[in-house]
Amino acid sequence: MNRALFGTSGVRGVVNQDLTPELCKNVGSALGTLLPAGAAVCLGMDSRLSRELIRAAVTEGLIGAGVNVAQAGIVPTPALALLTREMSFDAGIMITASHNPPEFNGIKLFNHDAIGYSRTQEEEVEKIYYSGSFRTGKAGAVEHFPRMRDRYIQFIKALVKGWNFNFGLKLLIDPGNGAASGLVGDIFRQMGFNVFTINDTPDGRFPGRSPEPKEDTLQQTIKFLRQKNADLAICFDGDADRVVFCDHQGFLGFNEMIAFISRAAIKSSGKQTVATTIESGMLLDLAIKDLGGKVIRGRVGDVYAAHLARDNNAALGVESVGVYILPQAGYYPDSIFAALTLLGSISQASDIRSYLTTLPPLFFFKEKIACSNENKTEVVARVRQQADKLSAVYLNDLDGLRFEFTEGWLLIRASGTEPAIRIMAEAGSQQYARSLLNMGLTILKDAAKRKTA
Repeated sequence: MNRALFGTSGVRGVVNQDLTPELCKNVGSALGTLLPAGAAVCLGMDSRLSRELIRAAVTEGLIGAGVNVAQAGIVPTPALALLTREMSFDAGIMITASHNPPEFNGIKLFNHDAIGYSRTQEEEVEKIYYSGSFRTGKAGAVEHFPRMRDRYIQFIKALVKGWNFNFGLKLLIDPGNGAASGLVGDIFRQMGFNVFTINDTPDGRFPGRSPEPKEDTLQQTIKFLRQKNADLAICFDGDADRVVFCDHQGFLGFNEMIAFISRAAIKSSGKQTVATTIESGMLLDLAIKDLGGKVIRGRVGDVYAAHLARDNNAALGVESVGVYILPQAGYYPDSIFAALTLLGSISQASDIRSYLTTLPPLFFFKEKIACSNENKTEVVARVRQQADKLSAVYLNDLDGLRFEFTEGWLLIRASGTEPAIRIMAEAGSQQYARSLLNMGLTILKDAAKRKTA
């Protein structure tokens, strides 16, 4: 059987190994064949050094299938998704590997209304890809649209017009040398914020820090925040579909911030549902409980969260890694609008931790073990065979294996973006959360050994 090209967030892999120019060309040909002849697509890229190689291959496939391509250059994923809708393109293509290391790249697809391609649509692309039956005939044209960023800035500024912000806040913007470099700082300055920047030049080597913003990769950013006496650091991943936050005390947390921003979105929208994934922790439920809020959990991946949010008319969709899908902007991850949503809901940066201290303490641990893409699904299936050993109250096997216990949960799931299996655990006791994680690691490593025995 042909393996799926698409993971949880597009086609992705190490360039010239998993992701070859030929593969990328054929993905472009397959998408072009699926779209009507003469259709127009908008194509953007993050800052990775392989961007032009992948862009050229995808473009070759598209124009060969009779599709016109508008080149947007280096733009954040939210800008690419939005401009696809606002400029009436038939589809949007983002060349990105998001938070993955520099040697990775990928292809992510968006519909004309800015929502990501559903799994059903991806399967249609895969079917054409593997058939090799690509449309030929009159070639498409290529155009360049260098002012795409300006259009995005105009849209975002119009969207938040009239919002109450504390422009006295000192903000540190850290795009991590990714696609948001040189853009987000300008947006916030134009709005009137006092802005400092770090890692603000696009550079696909990501010299300032890892493209994945998390506590251990943001230590220099936190140090710089303190040196500049800034109030809040707003930190993006490689393509700016994720955003995380830091203050003087350090990293503000993943589950903590989706809980805080979800609460703000429910208050401002009047809607009570939050759409998320099985990876999200219990803090989200606790933060919106007094508002009558309800959490619904679906498959991992921002596309799944977006479709879940739209299908359930949710206040927003979130992933704990820092993905925010806010319907006011559209059903796509918009980290920049999410940051503004946060800023519109606080008067001081200290408001965030002040609220979080009112919630019961929870302890969250996350690890991963390397496992080849060919074996990872089967290894998780072998864990499933041993599930009774964990004595869980409930097993949710919608996407991986989420074991629910009386006072916590454990998730074992094959990554959709890299050759690895992820293990997550959360509980009200640090010792219990760690024991759940260790229990998961033990059963997972045993399953992996038996697979290779």
